[in-house]
Amino acid sequence: MKALLYSLAVATIIFSGCKKEPQPLYSGTITINNKPVSTTPTYIVEGFHVPTGKKVADINNGRDIISVVSVFGPADYTPVKINFLTNNFKDAFFRFGEFLSPQEAIDSFNNLKQFTNPAWTELGDSVVPNQVWLYRTEDDRYAKIRIISTVHEKRPDMPRPYAECTFEWVFQPDGTMSFPK
Repeated sequence: MKALLYSLAVATIIFSGCKKEPQPLYSGTITINNKPVSTTPTYIVEGFHVPTGKKVADINNGRDIISVVSVFGPADYTPVKINFLTNNFKDAFFRFGEFLSPQEAIDSFNNLKQFTNPAWTELGDSVVPNQVWLYRTEDDRYAKIRIISTVHEKRPDMPRPYAECTFEWVFQPDGTMSFPK
């Protein structure tokens, strides 16, 4: 009887400690915004961590996290534009194209199978719907991003204008300039 109880206890400990780590996501659709998840002790927003495909709190200016930033007028905080920002030590954004319709953007995004090294910029300037962007991680892996929608407006519960971006993305984890789909 003691052996059976001992065996059950050991099995319980072993199986309760064996948890699979969640696998990274390499494509999907996500919405990020500049609404703080914490203001104490510092102002913290959630961004999109490209290598894992997850929304994360950008606590210490982590690498490869895309955040949306509101650019606004100095006098009355009038929303002007939304930018993408990342804290990599290299230029990370390239606007691949801007399209007149959602279908044109979808077609361009789906047909973007490979690319050559473009002229990267420090930030994604003037993010609007129907754009396709390329993103370069700090260790030279790549993602393509299709902007689906944006929201940029004053809100009474925020000191600066609210900025939000919904996008579809595909990440290429192997470092090649070719996308699987």
